[in-house]
Amino acid sequence: MTVVKLRASKAGLIGATALVAAALAGCETYGGGGATASRQFAVLESDATGATTVNIASLSEVIQRNPNDAAAYVTRGAAYARAGQFNDAIGDFTKAVQIDPNSASAYNNRALANRQTGRNDAALQDFSKAIAADPNYGPAYIGRANVLRAQGDLEGATSDLNQAIRLTPESAEAYHARGLVRQKQGQNTQAIADFDAAIDRNPFVAAPYAARGQSLIATNQYDKAIEDYNAALNVNNKDATSWAYRGVAYEKSNRKKEAMESYQRATQLEPGNPIAKQGLGRVQGGVGSLFN
Repeated sequence: MTVVKLRASKAGLIGATALVAAALAGCETYGGGGATASRQFAVLESDATGATTVNIASLSEVIQRNPNDAAAYVTRGAAYARAGQFNDAIGDFTKAVQIDPNSASAYNNRALANRQTGRNDAALQDFSKAIAADPNYGPAYIGRANVLRAQGDLEGATSDLNQAIRLTPESAEAYHARGLVRQKQGQNTQAIADFDAAIDRNPFVAAPYAARGQSLIATNQYDKAIEDYNAALNVNNKDATSWAYRGVAYEKSNRKKEAMESYQRATQLEPGNPIAKQGLGRVQGGVGSLFN
């Protein structure tokens, strides 16, 4: 995780605030068919170097010298968020919008921090405030769409994501989020196209591969799904859900040995994973079959 560097100028501080959006943004992956849906939220990478603590101290000195600088509070809020101190981050973002009520980035970042702490209604309000402050601020449409999707408003989420893609056509996150909406609507072919676009724009993130894998399973493209889960696990081999769904793809390909190995790995990482537990029951000769 890149740590925001201290900048002497206000312009530098404003530029640094953009980093928090990528760090905090949530993503969800939904299971298809009869499998239990799984939800994966992006987790901030902790800073083991101590650099974040030093950075917060430096930013606090900036704020002491410039107590009415909204950008300085937003930047320190981003540092707090990377350290997992979300309430402190929310406090700084709140101070920023008190100083500058038209700061779309401050509202957006506060919304993202609210999501991380389970305050989805507050997040929804803040994303809307960010859009009201700047109707061309693409990240707020993505963030609001993620909340709307979680609340079941798929039409509203699609509308926001279409707007986000118009504003930021190179945003991998926007295409990934729209793919998740289409996946939840059962539109797996369209979802795959969106996940393709997300991966084209950023091939180094696990979530779009894992999400596309579920839609590939739903459309009986098991070998391609296995390739996607291999790619996802190459980025993050501790994701129990990806191991479990790779097991599903292997099982549907009649490769029970490989399926069992994937399910076992998933249960090692997450003993209660329902997809893996059900899969092990089937491939070990339990009651029920994926093919019934």
